[in-house]
Amino acid sequence: MRRHWQRAPLLVRQAFPAFRDPLSRDEVLSLARSEEASSRLVQRRRGRWSLEHGPFDRRVLATLPARDWTILVQDTNHFARAADELLRAFDFIPHARIDDVMVSYAVPGGGVGPHVDSYDVFLLQGQGRRRWRISRQRDLDFVPGLPLKILADFRPTQEFVLEPGDMLYLPPGVAHDGVAESECLTWSIGFRAPSDEELAYAFLDHLRDTVSLAGHYGDAGAAPTAHPGELPAAMVSHAEKALARIRWNRAAVLDFCGRFLTEPKPNVFFEPPARSLTPAAFRRRASRAGIALDPRSRLAFSGRMFFMNGEPVEAPPALRASLRRLADARRLPGPVTAPAAFWALAHGWHAQGFVVIAEDTP
Repeated sequence: MRRHWQRAPLLVRQAFPAFRDPLSRDEVLSLARSEEASSRLVQRRRGRWSLEHGPFDRRVLATLPARDWTILVQDTNHFARAADELLRAFDFIPHARIDDVMVSYAVPGGGVGPHVDSYDVFLLQGQGRRRWRISRQRDLDFVPGLPLKILADFRPTQEFVLEPGDMLYLPPGVAHDGVAESECLTWSIGFRAPSDEELAYAFLDHLRDTVSLAGHYGDAGAAPTAHPGELPAAMVSHAEKALARIRWNRAAVLDFCGRFLTEPKPNVFFEPPARSLTPAAFRRRASRAGIALDPRSRLAFSGRMFFMNGEPVEAPPALRASLRRLADARRLPGPVTAPAAFWALAHGWHAQGFVVIAEDTP
């Protein structure tokens, strides 16, 4: 973290010795055909790039050429327990920074072209080989008119061939290009960093639901106007004073950050368990077998405040230790000893599909 995080690329040979892909080639292509997953197909034919969004018909995938294309599937950690477990290897980075585990299945020559990302990424090689070229160049202009943001003048300064278990870390702003040398799977563990503009827009939207200002504009005794099309200066002054009354403090910002950083992605939906359990039955089973967060759930905390999938919970002291362990490890292996109030809260989350009993984890 001190030497490389957000500073410099790092190549780690055999970062994951004897690495096994969380999903096979066929499982990745099956996800690309699913409406539940977000997938893309990138091809380069006769020097021209194309981009298509899934889901893809089986027959379309079967007719693709032998070279120069790749399928990318987002959020594989939502669909495969092994992909979700892969994230545990990166627990030295706050969960609030995690974006997803994306997989790229590529045939020889497949890739997405030289580009630059605004986020941190670990590129972990699964089956096959991929050649990466990187550059710290300042010229980041794109080729105009393409469906992909491909660098117009890519000048690599380093080159690596990654084999199964090898990993390359790239901080934001490092230009890179990965091309498959053989049929391969590459796992991208991405970490988001919201822009200041994104934070500002989201915070202003958050204020809309939390700000309450008493009073309204009035203009009793105003003189007749000779210019009805002109904005009244008194109305503008009133608006300026009203908006100046909007205030927020650290507690309000914490509430916003907790909600914003744990809000599930728009395409994420939770399903209640197929068989509902009474609070007593849930506690008996969960305390024995343990509980885990659904792979799509996001749980974070700060002090006494906890945030589950965008909703705040102010936890009393007796609950905090158990909730912090669940937020850190994303699971509590059985047997679990916790106060009754913890099980009441966990049962409510289980009923919404946010939490699962460990033995029921798909």
